[in-house]
Amino acid sequence: MKVGPKGQVVIPKTMRKALKISPGSKVVFKLDDGRLIIEKPVFDAVAVFSKLARQINRNEEINPHQYEEELEERNARCST
Repeated sequence: MKVGPKGQVVIPKTMRKALKISPGSKVVFKLDDGRLIIEKPVFDAVAVFSKLARQINRNEEINPHQYEEELEERNARCST
């Protein structure tokens, strides 16, 4: 692959398909012993917290365990 003037590269279609990456998907970049690793996150924590923030009624007590089941399901799907 060739790096463009803005530092961009194209992820080959076969790899995007294998990782189920589509336009707008989030990816994580990691450096490991001089190698760049691109991974699809296990789950999108920002989306979970955004959803929670939209549903908060400031007059009610917040249940911190409300989304544990959803997070466990997402982790189970992503780890298989």
